[in-house]
Amino acid sequence: MASNYSDALALIDEAHAQDPKKVIVESNEIPYELHYAQKMTAYLDERDPTASQTLRLAVRAQHLRRWEIPRDTYPMNKQGYHAWRTFLKKRQADIAADICTRCGVAEDDVSRIAALIRKENLKKDEETQILEDVACLVFLDDQFEQFEQEHDEAKIISILKKTWVKMSDKGHELALQISMSERAKGLVAKALAE
Repeated sequence: MASNYSDALALIDEAHAQDPKKVIVESNEIPYELHYAQKMTAYLDERDPTASQTLRLAVRAQHLRRWEIPRDTYPMNKQGYHAWRTFLKKRQADIAADICTRCGVAEDDVSRIAALIRKENLKKDEETQILEDVACLVFLDDQFEQFEQEHDEAKIISILKKTWVKMSDKGHELALQISMSERAKGLVAKALAE
């Protein structure tokens, strides 16, 4: 990765490191969003080992400073959720674009990184699809077990179906390799059977 791209990645990780929520990973406490970003990169390496620098930066910045806008700042209904997600995508893209610009990343690449974070042309743009696959894989690997404990089965099945539809065949293949509890595996199987 060119030095200006590496500099941008370092600043993105510095921003992630400011997340006040902490998690324990391999006996070490780290900021949750830094953990999330590292998981995103790990799954990107599985999904597309030859990913472009722009995709690598977009994947790493996908949740940039997300903790600053909690879900409960929007109405706790479907419309509120979609409004929150739409706002976050734009905001995260803008913050990443600013960081990349300050680091001297090429203007066309800055625009591309922002477009990827906003998930423009999902299903039509291969890199946007890869980013979506990676986000879904991280959800299934890192967030699903807690999610499934907090919601009723109908909601879980609905979310799993929506997650599956957003993924490519390669994403599906990787998702089926994720280690899960027996209950979680059963819910995934049930969602895929319906």
